[in-house]
Amino acid sequence: MRTGIGVPAGLDRSEISGTVGTVATDSQREQRPDTATLAAFTVAVILGGGNAPAIRYLSCQSCELDPLWAAAQRFLLASALLTVIAAVVHAPLPRSRGLVGAITFGVLQFGAGFGLIYQGLVRAPAGLGQVLIALVPMLTFGLALAHRQERFRWEGLVGATLALTGIAVVFHSGLDTGVPFASMAWIFAGAGCWAEALVVVKAFPKVHPIALNAVAMGVGGLVLCVLSVISEETWAVPDSTRTWLAQAYLVIPGSIGVFLLYVFVLRAWTASAASYQLVLIPLVTVPVSAWLQDELITWSFVVGAVLVIGGVYVGALKRAGNHDHGRS
Repeated sequence: MRTGIGVPAGLDRSEISGTVGTVATDSQREQRPDTATLAAFTVAVILGGGNAPAIRYLSCQSCELDPLWAAAQRFLLASALLTVIAAVVHAPLPRSRGLVGAITFGVLQFGAGFGLIYQGLVRAPAGLGQVLIALVPMLTFGLALAHRQERFRWEGLVGATLALTGIAVVFHSGLDTGVPFASMAWIFAGAGCWAEALVVVKAFPKVHPIALNAVAMGVGGLVLCVLSVISEETWAVPDSTRTWLAQAYLVIPGSIGVFLLYVFVLRAWTASAASYQLVLIPLVTVPVSAWLQDELITWSFVVGAVLVIGGVYVGALKRAGNHDHGRS
């Protein structure tokens, strides 16, 4: 399921069979997706592209909410809504080792990962942050190698080299425009937590994705509350309409909407094809943040972003796509 700023994390197409419709066969998935699937994919990318700018409206330096408290609100509310949806679709809540996996996923993905990303976005531009988050598939492949869940592939090494070069260029571009190194490092570390969550959760029994997210978001929200108290944040109730609208966007279309659209796309498309959302989302976030928040786009940032996205494609997504077709 690739959730949050990007798309729902850790979701496997086999997990949705019998829940949201019939999952397409390999031969069906090789065909061009129908109009409804392409529309759902496009809308998910657009909605996901608005998440990072919305976070910047909540917890920038002059905003009403402190970052960890803003993230805690988001995921506690989203968890409550997903719990209701899980009941409606009769998705059983996880138990035993499945519950342990959901809790672990929640701590890593929503507690640690989003906690770091929200902290980083206080002073880092939304577009820059989303480019760093687009590294998640590449980081996931690297961590899967470390956990011996994947075999070494030369495409992965080439992709990692391109992506790391791009990261160096993006960091340099950020420093040139006054973005603190620590802010970029926090976002990069948050992406690493997302990737580790995707790898670790596969060691546990499969759980219905809606139930998994409901539990994981709730756990992550509680972790963020604890971190917020430790950080001595103020638990403020927003006064600004803009803040309320931004949080509503993040909870409903930005989290629940993107997740359900991703599930819908997986009914008719390969998981690797659906995962292209994560590298396309920066193409929405960058112009949106430049338009709404006057964020500066430099040529060095553009070059770095292209290298990052290209590296992720070569090292993770292209490899996964070939693997999918090889099974047909």
